[in-house]
Amino acid sequence: MPMPMQTFSQELHVKILMIGNSSVGKSSLLMRWSENQWLPEDETSATIGVEVRRRKLDVRGENDTAGEEQFRTMQSAHYRGAQGIMLVYDASCRQSFDELTRWFKEIDRYVTGPVVKVIVGNKVDKEFQRQVPAAEAAVFAEKMGCRFIETSAKTTVGVRKTFRDMVERIVGNPELRIVSKPSPPQASFARPRAPSFLNY
Repeated sequence: MPMPMQTFSQELHVKILMIGNSSVGKSSLLMRWSENQWLPEDETSATIGVEVRRRKLDVRGENDTAGEEQFRTMQSAHYRGAQGIMLVYDASCRQSFDELTRWFKEIDRYVTGPVVKVIVGNKVDKEFQRQVPAAEAAVFAEKMGCRFIETSAKTTVGVRKTFRDMVERIVGNPELRIVSKPSPPQASFARPRAPSFLNY
């Protein structure tokens, strides 16, 4: 009779930072991802400081920072330990896209180690008000050395894929993985349980 296999249940802690101008939909993306809910724009307000959401899943959670200038002094500490950064803009607001360059400069200033970056064009449900062509954003993302995806927190388009792809890239990079202490081993003849993910 074969000996039972020792398996360890472990959690990978992932910290994802969402940055971008105010009102681009960072909190809405967070809410759609973590709670599968969406609030109309007239029921939302700018995030003051930092919003944190946690979700224990196959893929996972994130931090959301306000884009207003008066809160930028709070941000340097929140870059520390981030394994992934989503740079979010509103596809119906040209200015929010143009200012991504400023946000990249902030990343260069505060992040010294490896980090996964993705540009997220949100609010693509506003197709008739679009001011940023997807092709242009894709070219910019390639220039900046990161991926690009479009989303809509309202319709859910691209939201799940955005977070899943980000986490898979983090988990696939040994330099970025932070593993918590394993729980006591359990005797099992089954294959080891897949890790779950928690926000850091």
